[in-house]
Amino acid sequence: MPKKEGAAPSSATGWDTIVIGSGPGGLTAAVALARAGQRVLVLEQHYLPGGWTHSFSLEGFRFSPGVHYIGNLSPNDGLRRLYETFGLSSDLEFYELNPEGFDHYLIEGERFDQPRGLEAWKRRLKARFVDEARGIDRYFDVLTGLNADLAVCDRLLSFPEVLTVPFRAPRLLRWGFRTLSALLDETIRDPMLRAVLCSQCGNHGLPPSRVSLPVHAGMSAHYFDGAFYPRGGAKKISAAYIKALRRHKGQIRLSSPVTKIVVEGGRVRGVEVNDSEIIFADNVVCNADPAVTYGKLLAPEHCPRELRKLAKTDYTVGVVSLFAAVDMDLEGMGFDSGNYWYYRSHDLDAAYEAAEQGLPGKAIDCLFLSVTTLKDPGPIPTKTHTLEMFTFVPYEPFSRWRASETGLRSIEYERLKNELAARMLDAAENVVPGLRRGLRFLSIGSPLTNDFYCRTHHGAIYGTAKTPRQVGPFAFGSRGPVDGLHLCGASTLSHGVAGTTISGLVAAQHVLGLERYDELVGPGDGSLRVVSAEEARERLAA
Repeated sequence: MPKKEGAAPSSATGWDTIVIGSGPGGLTAAVALARAGQRVLVLEQHYLPGGWTHSFSLEGFRFSPGVHYIGNLSPNDGLRRLYETFGLSSDLEFYELNPEGFDHYLIEGERFDQPRGLEAWKRRLKARFVDEARGIDRYFDVLTGLNADLAVCDRLLSFPEVLTVPFRAPRLLRWGFRTLSALLDETIRDPMLRAVLCSQCGNHGLPPSRVSLPVHAGMSAHYFDGAFYPRGGAKKISAAYIKALRRHKGQIRLSSPVTKIVVEGGRVRGVEVNDSEIIFADNVVCNADPAVTYGKLLAPEHCPRELRKLAKTDYTVGVVSLFAAVDMDLEGMGFDSGNYWYYRSHDLDAAYEAAEQGLPGKAIDCLFLSVTTLKDPGPIPTKTHTLEMFTFVPYEPFSRWRASETGLRSIEYERLKNELAARMLDAAENVVPGLRRGLRFLSIGSPLTNDFYCRTHHGAIYGTAKTPRQVGPFAFGSRGPVDGLHLCGASTLSHGVAGTTISGLVAAQHVLGLERYDELVGPGDGSLRVVSAEEARERLAA
């Protein structure tokens, strides 16, 4: 069957830029380029836009599997300034999570609530761990210093300036290629305090002994000023981007999987969609994972170096996801908008390492639980709540079913999912007593679910593992191996909503030939609506 050329503006090349994938990175690049006057087309393989910022409904209940809280939304913070600059504010509103505990850590039966504000968090930790006061100060001094040094390095552009890094960023020089465990070993003795400080490791999916310290430092600092949730669920973020894209004459097509990046004469010429349609463009920004970009979309002769690197790359683990609805008065039982991190033991390093090695035994070591209806008051009965629960698992036990069709997999696959779900519910009973009795609805997802809906590589929800040898200069770059190809997403600069958003800015910066990506973001104008936790509670009560 002959391939047809896709509809495009009348020019020799069609579009200025095609963006593959509508995750936060891809949509950020698309809107940035469209605002600069480019003709931009976004192609998304899913029937829902947003990548990990999509939402879906099951039996009338809404779930947002990839967004549970966002930081960096205080006045003049980077993410907030971007939303305001890009004109997303008219279509976005955020609720503040409980400022007295936006994260609740339940470790061996003891509970620790992380409040908004670094100094408040330090005071709370020192009150519980009196003998560790100096170590707590030293620990956070290193974290905040690392982030300051990273900001300095971000401003060093020219070759002579880069040579001044040892003098301008001494903490980065010392700690930049070390792990979280290395810092804990030098600052903290109490095993329970170490566990508390590692409890957010689920936000990158790596044990403290493996994660890059700067990555953990950046993730921790992202929430120092509190956490927020989008009103209407994660889909509101992508919806706001798409409205902005269309205002600037850009377009998006759903259910349009790119099957090939077309290259001629060492330069991108466009993409192939569904093995049949060629769409031309001067540039391609690929929001797919490098394992997809280099392993499936780009011909091997165009990326031999990247394929060799890919063969040595480690990825984060996948998750089993539970999406539930319960008829329970959770607010009356004392639950709030904060996230709940359950750990059976204080040895979090062992728990995360075990999750990489094999499926959990009879008891789940770690579980993340979020009550989304306490974050976002929605149009459902007051005492009916939706919950999202996750535990980490390796991909290998599920790999034998990866070639089978979603929804038509074997009884063995369903049995495995149900067994894991039962263990997760056992663990969840330690967080929400009586949860099983209140269950009204339950759906289970596996790493294969992630592959199907978000085109992950082996179910890895955070892309590449952010170990010291796979970040910074060792990560996959945002410039592709052929002219006109640019990459963004969780396996380039960083993961999460903020990390992938910045990766999209960097890709747009390179397409436009700018010196700095922050040239694309203006000063904040205060237009983004951020509802305080107190007002959010009043709306919930109403």
